Amino acid sequence: MTGKSESRVRAGAYASSVGAALLIAACLGVEVAQAQAIMRTPTISVPTRTPTISPSIAPRIAPTISARAVSVDRGPRTMATIPHTTTSRLRPTTTVLPYARYSPNLYPACTAPYRDADGECLAQPNAGGGGSGKPAKKSAGKGRGNATPAAANLRSFANEFVAEIDGTLSPDDADALARRHGLTRISSESFPLIGATFGLFRVTDGRPYEAVRREFAADGSVRSLQPNFRYVLQDQKSTPPSEGDPAQYALTKLRLPQAHTLAHGANVTVAVIDSGIDTKHPELANSVADNFDALGSAEGPHVHGTGIAGAIVAHDRLMGSAPQARIIAIRAFGGSNGGAESSSYIILRSLNYAAEHGAQIVNMSFAGPKDAVIERAIAATAARGLVLIAAAGNAGAKSPPLYPAANPNVIAVSATDQQDRLFTASNRGNYIAVSAPGVDIFLPAPDGKYQMTSGTSFSAAYVSGVAALLLERNYTLKPEALRMTLAKTARDLGSPGRDELFGDGQTDAFAAVMAVPADSATPVAAASGTTKREDAGKRRDEPGTRAIEQPSLSSADDKSTISQADRPATR
Repeated sequence: MTGKSESRVRAGAYASSVGAALLIAACLGVEVAQAQAIMRTPTISVPTRTPTISPSIAPRIAPTISARAVSVDRGPRTMATIPHTTTSRLRPTTTVLPYARYSPNLYPACTAPYRDADGECLAQPNAGGGGSGKPAKKSAGKGRGNATPAAANLRSFANEFVAEIDGTLSPDDADALARRHGLTRISSESFPLIGATFGLFRVTDGRPYEAVRREFAADGSVRSLQPNFRYVLQDQKSTPPSEGDPAQYALTKLRLPQAHTLAHGANVTVAVIDSGIDTKHPELANSVADNFDALGSAEGPHVHGTGIAGAIVAHDRLMGSAPQARIIAIRAFGGSNGGAESSSYIILRSLNYAAEHGAQIVNMSFAGPKDAVIERAIAATAARGLVLIAAAGNAGAKSPPLYPAANPNVIAVSATDQQDRLFTASNRGNYIAVSAPGVDIFLPAPDGKYQMTSGTSFSAAYVSGVAALLLERNYTLKPEALRMTLAKTARDLGSPGRDELFGDGQTDAFAAVMAVPADSATPVAAASGTTKREDAGKRRDEPGTRAIEQPSLSSADDKSTISQADRPATR
């Protein structure tokens, strides 16, 4: 009995030790699956358990299995949807959008407290340093402190100056002037438009920009000095329309078919300061009378310039607003990275060429900051009697005024869509003169192709064509009288009367042409009884407003005095 008792005790002790060992193994994370295989093999079902792995166990699983689990959790639930998702990323939904290149918005948006007297965005305090007391690492993620200065730095080309220099200096003298200050003269020439000689200079010795600027400005041969500001084209990517012919929608909104019964822009010259134009496109055949490459580049045609020219003079499958006008194609914007940009010096060269070679209208579908040199050139161009039209800009509701559109001598144009709503990205402001279609516009593109695009660029181009119709109708029409005609005949949109979204309203080409008698040198819109805004004096003193009184009507009732037979149906 004693032997049996001892054997039972040993068996119990052995069982206890085995149980304790298993318990310790489980606590230490040893592969429990082996023990279960020994004890309960028939109950294992790996396939049914694999999809239900808990995320908390994922760290214990082999790396390859863990990666698969994560990708399944983030991806679609069914494999059938994966090919569709991949295809939509690789292939565009339309065959025309890939032909378009879109320029970035280089100008920061800001609210009133962060604007200077000209409406430009000021550099906001940088939360990452400068004695703020906050470590840069903590504030970097917020983005607010660093965003505005970074964007502001893009307003000009690094280490470049545009300087007015003594006109008696020879090229060798100008080079010697540059070397004295550690600069390289990139180019210099005389500009008859403003009666001055300007040069483009670049810092080459690595010294700080501000130090060089102060030293160079103090030289007796330097009359004025400023940064070489950056300008960008004003187009923007858009979605294709859901129905209807986009070209026909613009023609109908502007009432161009009716206007073309009276004028086509014949014998009127429009200078297009833009990127390269495809002069061989069927839509532009025999319409480009002159070419000037202000960049001196070897680039081919660009989608933006070709589209702008098409909005004015297209006459094959499409119809421009002035199909018989002549184009002076001035290449001022270039770049191989998809967009196109220009500078103060190049814009100055372009305006000088347009004024010196017989342009009557200048289309400027680009935008930039306020620029003293360009402001001076625009004033001189307007003084010669040229009509200046510019895109309002695509920087949106919070943008400060962009130039040259905000210049008092320029007709600024905002963009509307097929439902007469303001283009979301269009700039606002009391410098807006009129609006025109600019959303989902069908236009020519290089190599005989076509594009669908949006932006205030194309609104301005349409209005430039309408201006050509008016000048054909009456070649003696002065720029301010032409502006009045566009304003008085525009179709009111938005709130009654003039506003900061549409200006005096959407351009009406037929009503405008009808308002200019072909047999009289005094257009109807320039008559002495023209009604002006009652608040014009107060608005003139506000930042970003026009010095010239807008030839708008003071109320909706005044607008109704235009002959209703010449106006579209009431909205």
